Amino acid sequence: MATTASFSMIGVAGRRLRVGQWHTQGGGPQAKGSRPAPRPLVILSGIGMNMEMLEPIASRMPGRRIVSFDMPGIGQSPDPIFPYTIPHMALTLAALLDRLRIDQVDLLGISWGGAVVQQFAFQHRARTGKLVLAATSAGGTMIPGNTSMLSQMLDPMEYSVEKALRRNLAAFYNGGGADRVSLNAATAPSPLGWSCQLAAFAGWSSAPFLPLLNMPVMVMGDEDDQLIPPANLHFLHNAIPGSKLEMSEGGGHLFMLARPDAFIGKLTGFLDA
Repeated sequence: MATTASFSMIGVAGRRLRVGQWHTQGGGPQAKGSRPAPRPLVILSGIGMNMEMLEPIASRMPGRRIVSFDMPGIGQSPDPIFPYTIPHMALTLAALLDRLRIDQVDLLGISWGGAVVQQFAFQHRARTGKLVLAATSAGGTMIPGNTSMLSQMLDPMEYSVEKALRRNLAAFYNGGGADRVSLNAATAPSPLGWSCQLAAFAGWSSAPFLPLLNMPVMVMGDEDDQLIPPANLHFLHNAIPGSKLEMSEGGGHLFMLARPDAFIGKLTGFLDA
């Protein structure tokens, strides 16, 4: 699937990041008396995932401006000069929104990206409309998944060499799913980019601040996810006051890409309510 996004390199918070935007007119001025324009949606994806892999989701939401970026060392964003933390990437996102002149957003965090959006929602509650957490966890308190998958993730060369990437992502992203996720759009991250993402997540936890999240939150997961077991989604749901829980079956870790139409239906239903 060819991407419908527009991409640009933007210097922000001391880094150069490749930023992608879809449907940039989706949040434009509305006629008098019409329904207000929806807030832009920021989507941050899983470890090692370049933005092109979000196309099955972003292309199905034409009425909403969507913003994403490749993490340092992922996709076409340059390698980080120094390691970073999850709170630092949340501040980087805030600085990027300032550059784009966007005041408030809805947030969708997938897997690793779920950590950054949780942190952003805590640090920047006034800028957060609604929060969607998909196939993610609270970090250091998470219940681990398939041990063979997790141990293989610790070797950056298994995911930063193109041939190995295809082989391993097929098992990693399709873990537990009955439907296969297309990997045609996947590009290999750099070893440093992959290692920095692993290190940032390993030293982070949202458990202390989850009860303080007071915006509308929907937690989404799949019963057959081998990487982020369902218990992690129930933990998030129970810790976040008033949150909504949506569980599917048979989609695996990237259920939102394996079955995008069903996912988009639930996502837009929540965001537009």
